[in-house]
Amino acid sequence: MTTVVSKIKAATANDALHHFENMLRFETDCWDVHHAITAQEVDFTLLDVRSPELFVRGHVATAINILHGKLTNHRLADFAPERLFVVYCAGPHCNGANRAAVHLARMGRPVKMMIGGIEGWKDEGFDLVTGPE
Repeated sequence: MTTVVSKIKAATANDALHHFENMLRFETDCWDVHHAITAQEVDFTLLDVRSPELFVRGHVATAINILHGKLTNHRLADFAPERLFVVYCAGPHCNGANRAAVHLARMGRPVKMMIGGIEGWKDEGFDLVTGPE
């Protein structure tokens, strides 16, 4: 029997390993970010790229707010060139984090996206901080 799932042959284990390892170079998840913050082992800068109004209503602790379109070398001058940035936006229905990642990569900055965004964070049951940074 062949189902829609198995109709297209799965990748080899080696190809799958390469693919999924590569994915982890580009993204992290809410749980890993939460763990780093809770353990106070934050070796990245967390960027909330949503509007300032949404940021004030609720954001992840330690995050700073810079709209994806406002990411410039001048605004990031205080960060070491090798500093890892983790970007997030509203969630899967928003491409702000993707846009921010593009801006950062074009500036030569290391970047990962926190998959799920703020909606994923809330889905995990993690608290938000309200108010300005």
